[in-house]
Amino acid sequence: MSSSEDRVEVLVVGAGPAGLTLAIDLARRGVACHVVEATEERGVNPRCNTTSARSMEIFRRLGLADDIRRAGLPEDYPTSIQYRTTLSGEEIFRLDLPASRDVLDGVGKGGWPTPEPQHRISQLFLEPILEQHASTLPGLTLERGTRLVEFRQYDDHVEAVVETSGVRRTLHCAYVVGCDGAHSTVRRQLGIRYEGVDAIQQFVSTFVRSPELGRLAARDRAWTYWTYGRRIASLIAIDGDSLWLNHVAFAPDHDTEGEDPEELLREAVGGPVEHEVLGVVRWTGRRLVAQRYRTGRVFLAGDAAHIWIPVGGFGMNAGIQDAATLSWMLAAVRHGWAPPSLLDAYELERKPVGEQFASAVGSAARKSFAEFSPDIHLPGPDGERARAEFADRLAVSEPHRYSPDGFSFGYHYAGSPLVVGGEDQTAITMGDYLERAQPGFRLPHVWLDDDRSVLDVLGPGFTLLRTDTGVGVTSWTSAADELGIPLAVVDLPGRWPDRYPTELVLVRPDQHVAWMGGADARPDELLHTVTGRVAAHQQ
Repeated sequence: MSSSEDRVEVLVVGAGPAGLTLAIDLARRGVACHVVEATEERGVNPRCNTTSARSMEIFRRLGLADDIRRAGLPEDYPTSIQYRTTLSGEEIFRLDLPASRDVLDGVGKGGWPTPEPQHRISQLFLEPILEQHASTLPGLTLERGTRLVEFRQYDDHVEAVVETSGVRRTLHCAYVVGCDGAHSTVRRQLGIRYEGVDAIQQFVSTFVRSPELGRLAARDRAWTYWTYGRRIASLIAIDGDSLWLNHVAFAPDHDTEGEDPEELLREAVGGPVEHEVLGVVRWTGRRLVAQRYRTGRVFLAGDAAHIWIPVGGFGMNAGIQDAATLSWMLAAVRHGWAPPSLLDAYELERKPVGEQFASAVGSAARKSFAEFSPDIHLPGPDGERARAEFADRLAVSEPHRYSPDGFSFGYHYAGSPLVVGGEDQTAITMGDYLERAQPGFRLPHVWLDDDRSVLDVLGPGFTLLRTDTGVGVTSWTSAADELGIPLAVVDLPGRWPDRYPTELVLVRPDQHVAWMGGADARPDELLHTVTGRVAAHQQ
C-alpha cells in the first residue's frame, strides 16, 4: 500500500517552458501536480529566443506577462531585425520593431491585435521566471535531479517509477504528461514515433560573451543581424550587451564537425572580434510530429510531441499552446464537470495544429535559407544593385516571419468535437488571420473602456459574452449550474459588430470560441457538447 505522499494527480515530466506552463496553469485551476526534471541545473545555451503574442496572452492570464516582458533584452533595446553582408559590412534590409518599454507604455496599442505583442527573450531568462512562479503555488511541487525510469498504465491510474540520486520510488498518478523534449522517455515508452522530415538543415550554434561585439552592435542596435558571408548566419542579442548567439545554417547532408565556430563568428562579423566561447552546439533542424499525442492516461506536449526547425521560436510557443489546451481539459475532468472522454479532444485539436505549423515552418525555412547572389558583396553599382534585388525578396518573405500573427491568432480547433458550428477552415498560414470571432478560434481582442482587454474579463471556466443585453441568459446559468460547469456571464456593449457578430459568444477556458449564436440557442445541448458529453452538433 503506497503512502499518500506517493499519490500524484498529474505528473509532469520535464521542466521546460511547456511543462512549467502546464503545471502553473493546472495549479491555478486547483489541480495538484508534481514536476520531475532529470537535470539538476537549467541549460546554459540559449534556445528559443522569442515568446509569441499568443504565448504572452497565455502568460498574461497566468499573471506572468509583465515579469517576462521586463526580462531578456533591456527595456529600451529595439527588437529590430537587420540583414547585412556582415555585421560590419553593408546593410541590405531591415525590419524596425519596438522595444519592450514601448509595449509596456502602450505605444501603438490601438493598432495591435493583442494586449500582449510578442517578446524577445531567451529561454535562459524565461525558464527561471516560470520556475520561480511555480515555486509559489500551492499544490505544485518540482523536483530537479529526478528522472522518470518507467511507467505502467492501469484503468484508473498510472504507476510511474522515478529515480533520485540512485533511489527509486513509485508514484501513483491519475495522469502523466511527457513534456520531456525531443528525446522524450515518455514518448519512447509509449512506442510512439515521430513522422516527417528528419533533416532540413544542419546548424552550428555558438554562444559567446563579447563586450566588443556589444560595442559594434551599439552603433545600430538590433535583436538579430542576418549576415551573408560564406554561409547564412543569424547573430542574436541575448542580453543586449555582451552575450550573443551565432546560428549558422548548412545543407542537411553537411558534416558540421569540420566547421570552426571561431571562423564562423569571424565570417558573420566581417573580421576578428574578441570573445569568450560559452558553448557550441551542432544540431539538426527537423520537421517531425508524433504519430499520437496520447495513449490512455499519458499525454505528450511540447517537443515530445513535435519538433521542427527553429524559425521564429514556433516550437516552444506551440508547446505553450499545447499546455494551455491540455490544462483546462485535465482540470475539467479532475473536478468532475466533464467526462474523461473530453480528453480525446486534446489530440484532435493539437495534432492538426502541430502538422500545419510544421508544414508552414518548413516553407518559411526554405525561403529564409534560400540561395543569395554573392554579388551582394561587390563594391560599387553592381553590389548596390544586387543588394537592392535581395532586399526586394526579403521584403516579401520576412515581415510575416517576424510578426507571425497568423500563427498566434490564426490557428484553430474548428473541427473539434468540442466546437459547435466550426466550418472547414483553410490551413494555418504565417501571416493571415481574421479579427472576427469564429468557432474554434481564439477570441479576438478589443480594449474595453476601463483599459482592460476583453481577454482579461473572461472567467477561469467557460464565459458567455453577451453583446445584446436584451437576450436572456437565465437558461444558460441554470443549465451550467445543473451540470456543474463553471460559467461566467460578461456583458459587452454592442460596439464591435464586425468583431463579435452574434448576440452570444461562448468562450472556453483557453480563450477559444466554442459556439456563437443568439436567443434561440439550446444551452443544455450546447454545454453537453462543448464539455465532451456528446458528439458535436452540426449546425
